[in-house]
Amino acid sequence: MDQAAKTVVVVGASRGIGAAVAQHFADRGDTVWSVSRSPAVAGEWIQADISGPEGIGAIARALGNTPLDALLFMGGVWEEGAFTDAYDFRASSDAETRFVIAVNTIAPIEITRALAANLAQTANPRALYIGALTGLDNCASPEVANTAAKFGLQGAVQSLRLALGVQNIGFTVINPGNVATEEVLLDIEEGRFGPQTPIPMAVITGAIDWLLSLPPAVDVPELNLWQRSPGNS
Repeated sequence: MDQAAKTVVVVGASRGIGAAVAQHFADRGDTVWSVSRSPAVAGEWIQADISGPEGIGAIARALGNTPLDALLFMGGVWEEGAFTDAYDFRASSDAETRFVIAVNTIAPIEITRALAANLAQTANPRALYIGALTGLDNCASPEVANTAAKFGLQGAVQSLRLALGVQNIGFTVINPGNVATEEVLLDIEEGRFGPQTPIPMAVITGAIDWLLSLPPAVDVPELNLWQRSPGNS
């Protein structure tokens, strides 16, 4: 695996998967630019609310012409009470729907466009996005905005691969089941999620390392990570 020092941007670096990914690359000695609304756990913090154009512009201004080996879009939001019995689509506001889609679908498109020239300056650039299994055909959950946003991300990344093909950027959407973030582990412990074994965080960072180590001629459009059902070990 290629362990040469890299310069990466991690979006959503203040908590969950994004925080773990930012910490992983910082611990390796890579240059990490961490994008989030609240302070990032590692790397050079770019304070930005990516739900609107001002936040996208803040990222572009902070990076300027910095060459980038990878854009790692690890952020995501969902509806109030999502994935629990407390969720009720009928009670979800139009504003909540627009916010979820703005962060999960529109922001990845606009950030990629803003940073495409930075990525094109390196020999083997990659853009990786955290999606969800609910973004796959016939895998929807009742959370309408989140499902729509993740499904939209799948299509957007397919189109970005075509639109930016001349810049030789590799594009991958990683679609995991529940990942062992602090939030998910607490939800399981307190009974909001059913008994399960979430995907270890090391699997996510290991998958990202592997994708970034691939030669330029190899592209992996989609990587789906399912949790095994009990008894299927």
